Parts: sequence; C-alpha cells; structure tokens
Amino acid sequence: MTIQEQYNHLEKTIRGYNPSADFSHIRTAFEYADKCHDGQKRKSGEPYIIHPLAVAQIVAEELKLDSESIEAALLHDVIEDTPAEHADVSRLFSPTIADLVEGVSKLTRIQYATKEDEQMENLRKMLIAMSKDIRVILIKISDRLHNMRTMEYQSPEKQKQKSLETMEIYAPISHRLGMQRMKWELEDLSLKYLDPVGYQEIVSRLEAKKTEYDIFMQKTRAQVETRLDELDIPHLVYGRVKHPYSIYRKMFSQNKNLDEIFDLFAFRVIVDNVGDCYNVLGVVHDIFTPLLGRFKDYIGTPKPNGYQS
Repeated sequence: MTIQEQYNHLEKTIRGYNPSADFSHIRTAFEYADKCHDGQKRKSGEPYIIHPLAVAQIVAEELKLDSESIEAALLHDVIEDTPAEHADVSRLFSPTIADLVEGVSKLTRIQYATKEDEQMENLRKMLIAMSKDIRVILIKISDRLHNMRTMEYQSPEKQKQKSLETMEIYAPISHRLGMQRMKWELEDLSLKYLDPVGYQEIVSRLEAKKTEYDIFMQKTRAQVETRLDELDIPHLVYGRVKHPYSIYRKMFSQNKNLDEIFDLFAFRVIVDNVGDCYNVLGVVHDIFTPLLGRFKDYIGTPKPNGYQS
C-alpha cells in the first residue's frame, strides 16, 4: 500500500464513524507531518511517515476518536523528532492539538537510571497525562501498539526491553481503560519476544487445531442460540479462542500443558436486562454441567470496578 493509499484508507475509516470530521484539517496535518519527516526512515527502511499514519489508523479504527486526536496522532512525533516546535503546531493547528502532541512526546522522552525507576516513573507520568487529557495516553498506547507490531526490525536487546515495558505498563493501562483487544495484542506481541519458544508453541498448536476449534465454537453457539430463540429471549452470542498470552499464563501458573487447560474458549451472551441474564444462566446450566466451585455471580456481587455479569 502506497503512502497515499494508506492515507485514503484512514479517511475512509474516519468517514465510517464520524462523517462530520474536519477532513481538510486532517489532510493538512498529514501533509505537514509528511513534510516534517521528509528524508527520515524507520528501522525497516520505510519512509517515517508510515508510522504516524499507522498510529492514526489505530486511533481511528480501534478507538474511533475525534478529529483532534487523529491530527495529534499524525503529528505525534514532529516535536520530538523534527525541528517543529509546540508554537508551530499551536499556530498551524490549535493549542489543544499542540498540547496533545507535546504530551505524547513527554511520555516518549523520559530517561531513567534503573529499570525499577523507569517503570514507576513511566506509570506516574502516564497517570498525570491522563488527568490532563485522556487522549494523550490513548495516542501513546496506539503508538506503542504500532511499534510492537514492527518490533522485528529492532535489536534483540531493544525487543526485550520494550516488550517488558509494554507488558508491565501499557497492557495493564489498556486493560484499566477497557481497551481489551489492544491489551490482548500488546500482551501477545510482548510474549513473542520475551519467550519466543513458548509463544510459537502455543500459536502453532492453535493454528493446527483451528478447524476443530471453529467447529466446536459454532456448535456451542448454535446450541445456546436455539434454546434462547425457543424462549423468545432477545440475545447476542459470540465466542472466541483465548489469546496466546492468556493461555500461556494459565499453563505457567497451573503447571499444565495446552491439552489440560479447561477454559480455552470464552462465550458471551448479551441480553437486555438482569432478569434475562439469570434466565440465560438457567439455559446454560441446563445444556452444560457446571463445574463445582467455578461459578461466579458478578451481578449479585459486582467487581470493585463496577463490572457486572
């Protein structure tokens, strides 16, 4: 995909959820970033502008953020890596966008004496950034996600350092912000470099059994949906195979191999009200025998963060 095709794809994504976005400003931000980064290359040898475009794509596709966030994502490295300054971005775009870009730059710029200091200071800085404008941390997490997706071009030492930082800081914050898909991908990409043998073993086994697992999930979903249709309960049912890091963690903590892990699959039934939640529970327990001591009622006893299911 050419740079222009990548930008066109970004615009198409934004139009899908925010047709009233300021596309002239977004294009201006892209063109300004392209000009500022002219001549710069990534470790892969690609033009540097590929990275801000990819970060903006994540911000749009995964998070569906506003025009200011898209512009800030496109510009997020101009203050850090080019002669452009806060005043330039503020004048050409807006003080808010300049503050977002500078906020992301500050999180990128921190230097540390020890690994422990680095993690604690990173976390503290992120919490401060979040208190001013949550969009700073959303853009930074998107930036880290794209960097992890392209980590193969870095040295082995850098791969391990960034993966550990991602696992200990960025993935947990993504989890706390409810960005589950991004959290899963950050964890899986980190595991790929922290324990490549363990990661590859799980991925290979999952790929080898993909057809078998797909059939099992379709059958299970159909069983539940048929019974809910009979009871006339409006519902949405979907299932997934758990992601590699989740499986890895269970194997490690329980000292089991993949075939001994019970909960490889997760199914979710979404209904309209609490009463129907308990009706669905009755249906599920009627179809499948519950494991003794494994049932948790988070409706009657919500999690500390307010989660109920």
